[in-house]
Amino acid sequence: MKRSVSRVLVAFAGLLTSSLAFAEDGSGSGVGLWAIGSGLAMGLSALGGTLGQSKAAAAALEGIARNPTSKDQVFTPMILALALIEFQAIMGFIIAVLWYAK
Repeated sequence: MKRSVSRVLVAFAGLLTSSLAFAEDGSGSGVGLWAIGSGLAMGLSALGGTLGQSKAAAAALEGIARNPTSKDQVFTPMILALALIEFQAIMGFIIAVLWYAK
């Protein structure tokens, strides 16, 4: 677990420091930096949505496994929660596209 977290932090630091390679002299429009920001926004929203959905599904399945008769009471709120989490990921994608189109 610690190794994967450290790899993610190193990759993120590499992305932040690589922005110096896209430095401009002021005459450009800065599309490169907007593209990097949009890519980071899409990646982070996909990562957050995936983690959120996996935790919600795991908690719902654990609750059903402990008490199988509660399946009907757990299923509908779980689907609603998954839809809201997916909506947040889609909003991250839309914001990233709007940033890039700016």
